[in-house]
Amino acid sequence: MRAIASPDAVTRRIHALGSAGKEQVMDGAPRGRNTIGMRGIVLLAAALVGLALGLAGVWQLEGARDGITITPLQAGTTPISVYRRDGEAAAPVVVIAHGFAGSRQFMEAYALTLARAGYVAVSFDFEGHGRNPTPMSGDVTRVDGTTRKLMSEIGRVTDAALALPGTDGRVALLGHSMASDIIVRQALADPRIAATVAISMFSEAVTASAPRNLLIITGEWETALRHDALRNLRLADPSAGEGDTVGDPACGGRRAVVAPGVEHVSVLYSTTALREARDWLDRVFGRTSTVPAATTGHAIALLFAGIVLLAWPLAELLPTGAPPAPIPLRSLGIATLVPAVVTPLVLRFVNTRFLPVLVADYLAVHLFVYGALSLALLRLLGIRFGRVAWTAALALAVYGIAIFGGALDRYVASFMPIAARVPIIAAIAVGAVPAMLADGIANQGGHAALWRTLWIRTAFLASLGGAVALDLRRLFFLLIIIPVIVLFFIVFGLIGGCVGRRTGSPAAAGLGLGLILAWAIGVSFPMFLPG
Repeated sequence: MRAIASPDAVTRRIHALGSAGKEQVMDGAPRGRNTIGMRGIVLLAAALVGLALGLAGVWQLEGARDGITITPLQAGTTPISVYRRDGEAAAPVVVIAHGFAGSRQFMEAYALTLARAGYVAVSFDFEGHGRNPTPMSGDVTRVDGTTRKLMSEIGRVTDAALALPGTDGRVALLGHSMASDIIVRQALADPRIAATVAISMFSEAVTASAPRNLLIITGEWETALRHDALRNLRLADPSAGEGDTVGDPACGGRRAVVAPGVEHVSVLYSTTALREARDWLDRVFGRTSTVPAATTGHAIALLFAGIVLLAWPLAELLPTGAPPAPIPLRSLGIATLVPAVVTPLVLRFVNTRFLPVLVADYLAVHLFVYGALSLALLRLLGIRFGRVAWTAALALAVYGIAIFGGALDRYVASFMPIAARVPIIAAIAVGAVPAMLADGIANQGGHAALWRTLWIRTAFLASLGGAVALDLRRLFFLLIIIPVIVLFFIVFGLIGGCVGRRTGSPAAAGLGLGLILAWAIGVSFPMFLPG
């Protein structure tokens, strides 16, 4: 996109805005020299600050990789990334596993921290996740189903990791959330595993003495998991408490620690958690590390804050349009409450299993029914949809997918799809586009008051919550994704609002956001084939 790639164009446009306002008159008095000129200054400042934040984030994130060689490999169909400090002698291997709907990138702070400490860190994409082309399979509710298959995959990755040059034959496992149970069970089955680091752990397989050298890390705000971690610690010593170490890691120990001020996702960037994982493995393997942990969370925040802030001045390069007329409160209530109630009730009796993606097929249908019903009601209530600013819609989609998504893919989570996911994205777009069109029109393309925006999006989230409540067994995994959709509304809602307010085209903002949402769902949900 030329508009995105040319900071000079932003400056020229802002200057033009300031010049154009000099001749405007309001109530007989000159208007624009200060008002429009000040707006231009603010836009230029926003562009410079956004650019500075983004560059600072990239500089720090790339700096965390200094001295580390990252090598992509394959273990069968499983994509692997090997992190190794340049010039390091033979060292133990740490196999790193992500959680549900995650990918190798999610675990990079741990991979970089351990590689900087001299370990050979090997992360991978589970079947059905990230860039792994093999779908997950089996019964996700049974240990003998999907769990056993994922254990086998970790075994294959472990074999491949130990066969790498520069490894000393010793190996440990580290995993988050869903992977915590997988690595615990694999450590029980594989005598080669010298230590297990389970982050946000839930597992019924832990015993009083196994797996050996178990470290359990939990975020301070993960209340239920903290209780479970303490229970598993006290299997080894009933008097132990959080922060205590039971036994000697050199021959078989156990420890449960709490990372302060974090929850289920931010624990992956916690300095405390990163240090605890590294120090535990050092004690197990008789090593000493002095290099700081790779605390990349703040840099990621800087990068994405910059990208979101840059969207505002960049949107000023788009053609302008008049704002849409406000939607009467009664019409807004009908167009949001009716779909929120009707959609989960109707779909309770509809078979929505048609995509090889876990619960994303239901979400796509839910989006379509909700969006189509909301659009129909808005039309029947006399709401004008207005024109579609196609260039603006395309610009928004490209910015969200290529710029924001490209940064996300490199530093946070897999966002660039493999070939098998492209038709999945297209199918989800059939539902996501109507839903976001309805959202954009009801939200007046970002012109609506904040409380109206919150009402519109809360109604949609409530409809998803109602669907889960009506069919918890089938739609349980939607509970994990709902926070991601909240984040989507916050981040991309801000970007889409900049486009909608500039162009006066709610449909453009909705269309662009629909394409971004379809892409995000299509690349994030695990590919899954039952049986």
